[in-house]
Amino acid sequence: MKKILVSIIVLIILGLSACKVGPDYVRPQIVTPEYFIYDSLRNDTTFNLSWFDLFQDEELRSLIRIGLEQNKDLLIAAARIEEARATVGYNKADLYPSLGYQATAERSNMSAVGGSTTPYNQFFIAPGISWEIDFWGKYRRSTEAARAELLGTEFGYRNVVVALVSEIAGAYFQLLDYRMRLDISRNTLKSRQVSLNIIQERFNKGYTGELDLNQAQIQESVAAAAIPRYERSIAQTENALSILLGRNPGKIDGGKLIDQVLPPDIPAGLPSNLLERRPDIQEAEASLAAQTARIGVAQAMRFPSISLTAMLGVASADLSGITLNNNGIWSVSGGLLGPLFDFGKNKRRVEVERARTEQALLQYENTILQSFREVEDALIEIHTYKTEIKAIQDQLVASRNAAYLSNARYDGGVTSYLEVLDSERTLFDAELSASQTRQLQLQAYVKLYKALGGGW
Repeated sequence: MKKILVSIIVLIILGLSACKVGPDYVRPQIVTPEYFIYDSLRNDTTFNLSWFDLFQDEELRSLIRIGLEQNKDLLIAAARIEEARATVGYNKADLYPSLGYQATAERSNMSAVGGSTTPYNQFFIAPGISWEIDFWGKYRRSTEAARAELLGTEFGYRNVVVALVSEIAGAYFQLLDYRMRLDISRNTLKSRQVSLNIIQERFNKGYTGELDLNQAQIQESVAAAAIPRYERSIAQTENALSILLGRNPGKIDGGKLIDQVLPPDIPAGLPSNLLERRPDIQEAEASLAAQTARIGVAQAMRFPSISLTAMLGVASADLSGITLNNNGIWSVSGGLLGPLFDFGKNKRRVEVERARTEQALLQYENTILQSFREVEDALIEIHTYKTEIKAIQDQLVASRNAAYLSNARYDGGVTSYLEVLDSERTLFDAELSASQTRQLQLQAYVKLYKALGGGW
């Protein structure tokens, strides 16, 4: 019995000290620009700016907090973390011996040499232990892959958080834009209804022609048609925002677009290594590490597995006679099972995992490339929208003055109604464009927040 215990201890030591086949994960060396293109300076003056500091609207902050608590996609991502954590424990359990038990009860009249004899009873009970020694590191590589996947799910959760904050903020600013455009359309409709009434009176009295009346009717219809269009867009955006909050579709409170405060200026010299904060890049790297470990699992399956089974129990012809001192039995066995000829199946399994690892590496590299593009796009949007907003504001001021002057000239009989129509169309378009551009400017900051992995 002592020899058996010594043998078991030796096998355990061998199993624990055995090497792991397959490559160890090494972080890829990716060449990236040191700075972003649209940084005017080359000094690191960054600071940490979270979503709470980025968005100054209290209603928006409240919506984001609700979304972070109740959004279903976020809850699903949290559940994936728990699943991955359980998977690590599941795979890790294969590293250790499995303890079980076996019990049988038999009544028979069959003798060992055949024929029948007097019926007899046979009772047997024994605990057993079985263990496949992880000599080649198959289970350790599998556990390594599971740990990397767990890390990936945690980064995935962070990625969902960043995406959720961005989507809520983006939908909120879009909602405020539609509401502002609805107000513009309603005010324009009221103004054009007044103008139509005046033109109608002049037409009735013969002071103006039917063409002017038809043009006024057309412009009133244009403004009237814009109202249901924006009402529809508002309702659909509220419904989409409600789903992001984990709620049934419904009304959403909010402030006004013109009251939105722009985020603080972006610090000069944003370093490109800030992209390491992006959770999607970290998630892609964790997937690469997990896939690298699976190569070792596949390679280990090409070698024989060593298993150990032991059993210690008692047997008796009388159930009441089963004691630890009666009829003690034991059994120890070792096994070696390995592939001999499988037409290259195990070799191809390794090649499959290597190809998948190459795909994971390319996906990791592509994620980095896409992240740089997203940051550059957001930076140029912020840079150009500032100039565009100023030009549109100047256009809006000039359009309002032109509309006022053209109406005065028409009332004085100096010009035709076509000049008034052109001025009013230009004003309406300028007001709608100013609202949309303001919304797009705010969206650019949201994009930069997301592109930089949740702030800067």
